[in-house]
Amino acid sequence: MNPSHRTTILDVARAAGASKTSVSRYFGSERQRLSGELQQRIADAADQLGYQPNQLARSLKGAGSRLIGMLVADIRNPFSIAVMHGVEQACREHGLSLLVCNTDNDPAQEREHLALLTAYRVEGLVVNITGSPDHELKRLIDQGIPLVLLDRELTDLNAKVVGLDNALAIDMALNHLQARGYRELLYISEPPDRASSRKARLKRYQSGCEARQLRGKVRCQPLEDDAALRQAIADFLAVPTDSPKALLCANGKITLAVTRILQALGARLGDTGLIGIDELDWCALVGPGITTLAQPTDAIGRDAVQRLLAGPANLDTPEGAARRHAPILIARGSTRCPA
Repeated sequence: MNPSHRTTILDVARAAGASKTSVSRYFGSERQRLSGELQQRIADAADQLGYQPNQLARSLKGAGSRLIGMLVADIRNPFSIAVMHGVEQACREHGLSLLVCNTDNDPAQEREHLALLTAYRVEGLVVNITGSPDHELKRLIDQGIPLVLLDRELTDLNAKVVGLDNALAIDMALNHLQARGYRELLYISEPPDRASSRKARLKRYQSGCEARQLRGKVRCQPLEDDAALRQAIADFLAVPTDSPKALLCANGKITLAVTRILQALGARLGDTGLIGIDELDWCALVGPGITTLAQPTDAIGRDAVQRLLAGPANLDTPEGAARRHAPILIARGSTRCPA
């Protein structure tokens, strides 16, 4: 083939022994109408010829961009990375491509990225919000762009939500700590003002401690202030008591920060209980292992895409209401309270 020749859909059709219509369906929204054998022939031909469909041209012709946009609040957060994997896998299975933007917890960047994704004519959005982009998101919904909020929700926005069952996660953590004999707790979270999930977890923790007659304290602060967090934990551990103490961490980043501080303070895990929301690879490797509540991130990501593809729904019905996934308790030595 002439090196200057750009591979076309017709070239792929000839190489695969298929019609141009079949190849168009394969790279469009009707792939499921083709047999598995025909799909494989087209995929092999496209791979051999190095063919890539011009998604922008398809969009301008009204065929749709086949692009899904994803906005994450903090791409360094292990939760964001893990959910992104589930979203990408589901997109690939449906012949979609994923565009990801990181807002870095900056509301101004969030607005800019929303405008950018709209300019790319994405066919749906999965949004882990940072600020309060109610106006921008409502405008996208009014334009007919499917939208799913990930983990965090906006009370004034009529949109689908997929995430963790925060109330259940806190209940499971408190029940586990109580069953292991811990009675004095310190809950550590980043400031909850911008994130509905943080607010939900904090509220459930406070009511849950009261209902179980546990002595529960709270520390909410930015993780950047490491010295203040270390002092708060040291003060909590220093108060004399006859009851075992434990720390409950609101997410994986906090669990890592608290683990480092406990090691620096010489606290022995288990004697001092430690449990965190989010399962991270290193949690099984530190000391006796750290007890976690693992979020089913892959299922959450896939569910977000499924809800996008389902189209508009009445949010007052079970199909349209917020979809909350149950966590999985992974008990390790950090909550093995001494007799």
